Amino acid sequence: MLKKDKVYGEIEITEPILLELLASPVILRLKNISQYGIPDKYYFLKNFSRYEHCVGAMILLRNLGATLEEQVAGLLHDVSVLAFSHISDWVFGDGQKGTEDYHDSIHDIFVKQTDIPNILVKYGFSVERILDEKNFSLLERNAPALCADRVDYALREFEAWLNPEIIDICIKSLLNYEGEIVFSDIEAAAIFALNFLELQTKHWGGYEAMTRYHLFSKALKIAIDEKILSEKDFYEDENFVLDKFENIKNEEIQTVLKILRNNKLKTISGAQGEKIIKKFRYVDPKILVADKLVRLSEIDPDFSIILDKHRKINAEGLVVSDEVSGYL
Repeated sequence: MLKKDKVYGEIEITEPILLELLASPVILRLKNISQYGIPDKYYFLKNFSRYEHCVGAMILLRNLGATLEEQVAGLLHDVSVLAFSHISDWVFGDGQKGTEDYHDSIHDIFVKQTDIPNILVKYGFSVERILDEKNFSLLERNAPALCADRVDYALREFEAWLNPEIIDICIKSLLNYEGEIVFSDIEAAAIFALNFLELQTKHWGGYEAMTRYHLFSKALKIAIDEKILSEKDFYEDENFVLDKFENIKNEEIQTVLKILRNNKLKTISGAQGEKIIKKFRYVDPKILVADKLVRLSEIDPDFSIILDKHRKINAEGLVVSDEVSGYL
């Protein structure tokens, strides 16, 4: 199978387990799950899918020399993401408080209800090992470290809207150093880390995204309270949920959807709202310098200052209100 990826280019996949997983309905479902959490028609940026991200994480791991087992784990790492991605944290969890890990909490249960365990066992892989991301140091690490998950979704946003010209610079400098993703070049590390912060402040923790998350999740909660939607529905894809949700004859829901269909949002003067603090995402990558690993913040004081600035911006939170209007 020849895969063409927007970030990494063409790659040939021949391993039977990867081919079978890629054909699995539960993996294909991710093509209809929005990475940004809200579908394009209700968002201000054009999405890529969770499928693209999961395949991308697998390809990045492959390019870094990861084992086949870790590539499999990379492909599966977000398979339990519910419809509307991190919106589920705002509907079923504590997303408004900066916690976005709902799909992690259901990962094992979700996977074990699919055909994935049978596929893994068929090819001699341990289901329990694959499901435990602690076994895969290239795939997942806690911030501020780099990992395939964190690197891939950032590169995809660079390509989609922020800064596509830096992608090659970043990718060419990435190394697998003793099971850890690091940079070989200080300048590339700084470029990646600074642009990552731009994603955090301009997008993930910005007014447009947070207000849309607030409004869209509120409308979904109304539908759940009225027993029109249930959590089980979110285990399907977004098309399934939207078929039920968009036709609900509820004035408040329809007003929210009408507002979100516009390109920009603005707060109505004097509106009261709720203060929300978004999860702060950042990286402070390690760089291989003279056979030693050092963090960017240790050798670039300017980066430390900028990182602190963005952290403080996020900690202040934003007030989001139901009283907004859209305009073209």
